[in-house]
Amino acid sequence: MNLANWLAATARRLPDAPAIFAGERLHATYGGFAARAASLAADLQSRFGLQMGDRVALFLRNGPDYLELLYAIWWFGGVAVPVNAKLHPDELSWILSDSGARLVICDTPQPAPTGCTALVLADLAPCAADGAAPPADLPPEALAWLFYTSGTTGRPKGVMLSHDNLRAMALSYALDVDRPAADQTALYAAPMSHGAGLYNLIFVRLGAQHVIPASGGFDPAEIETLAARFDNLVMFAAPTMIKRMTDHARQSGFDGSGIRTLIYGGGPMYAQGLAEARAQFGDRFAQIYGQGESPMTITALHRDMLADHSQPNAAARHASVGVAMSVVEVRVADAAGQPLPAGVPGEILVRGATVMRGYWNAPEATACALQDGWLRTGDIGSFDADGFLTLTDRCKDLIISGGSNIYPREVEEVLARHPAVSEVAVIGAPDAEWGESVVAFIVARPDHSPDPQELADWCRARIAAFKKPRRVIFCTDLPKNSYGKVLKTELRARLRAGGA
Repeated sequence: MNLANWLAATARRLPDAPAIFAGERLHATYGGFAARAASLAADLQSRFGLQMGDRVALFLRNGPDYLELLYAIWWFGGVAVPVNAKLHPDELSWILSDSGARLVICDTPQPAPTGCTALVLADLAPCAADGAAPPADLPPEALAWLFYTSGTTGRPKGVMLSHDNLRAMALSYALDVDRPAADQTALYAAPMSHGAGLYNLIFVRLGAQHVIPASGGFDPAEIETLAARFDNLVMFAAPTMIKRMTDHARQSGFDGSGIRTLIYGGGPMYAQGLAEARAQFGDRFAQIYGQGESPMTITALHRDMLADHSQPNAAARHASVGVAMSVVEVRVADAAGQPLPAGVPGEILVRGATVMRGYWNAPEATACALQDGWLRTGDIGSFDADGFLTLTDRCKDLIISGGSNIYPREVEEVLARHPAVSEVAVIGAPDAEWGESVVAFIVARPDHSPDPQELADWCRARIAAFKKPRRVIFCTDLPKNSYGKVLKTELRARLRAGGA
């Protein structure tokens, strides 16, 4: 089942419906969107000899052409390799070589390895749309998207996602995240090479509008303007983006009008940050927890769940990452893979229709990640008695101090509530006496200068004393990848180098 069939079907049904906007300017109707995808597919095949299964990389900033090219690749049966546009050329070259991409389409000229051609976006030359071939006939297990993980712990791995994987992901959105409709507008302020781009599918199927900000990126002021213009906006955002939107809205007075749903994921949303965002924007939020290996689909807090304050344990539920999504099974397991009871933390395992086929050209890594049909996520969490999952940390981030387990997320949650703390990240550092000690990297709010002892006392009053930071390092910002995830590997490197 080729996902390009969804676009073709919508174009037949709603040819004149507005589809893609560049800022406030209409770029294409659905009829034009499909015609452009079909003609681009024909051009790529005729000029570069591309065949079914060939990989085509997209090294592009967000723009209206992104969606057209994505569907063009699928139209002829190719595999899309979306690459973060903020990567260094050397990182791009590595991904192109590893994926065996035949072609990379980029905003500006880029060096390409042997066997790969670099094509600048401005040099695309689509053929006439008349008589264009229909989307290629593909089996459901055919590869659709080769997603390279963000590489926070080393070289990124290519996650193999099939058309069936992505179809299941898209359909689960309506059951588990929000109620999509044709009168909604999908806004792409986060990188389309990642989760924001994946969410296009359900909105294409319904014939909704797609808006790419004129800036090509994330600008809270621009989002406020677009919300007023289009109304009923839906967007995916990293928690750091939600925080920036909240801070800006406090200054501008924006209350979220025109935004239907802000879906957050891709990193920890601390309880304090969520409370501040909801105080500013109201109940407009949904949460997803997923990985590239099971894209956007492990657990979710449906929009209605986050808006429900009637439950006696509503606060705990809202601090969780929700319940298992409809297309997967989720288990919290011990080292042997056996399920653990509610309240006991363990590694999170998942299996189901969205779980990847494996890692590209990496059989050993695949065998390590996929065991007995389950994906080992490397994340630690626990279920409550009602099936709500609370994330604790990555397995590798667990701190063992004096024989006691300390989960950085728990310490971060406490520090994030301090009125002088803007951002926080906690890691473990080697300690001759305790094995490891807790180190907190703190970004202070403007015009605040918290004292380390004050922060230690704050923690001691709220969590066990052995969990409090033994060292606090103040910094102007936290290192993040372009998806908003804090790079704790970089923080560890700062500690080893003796600076911050």
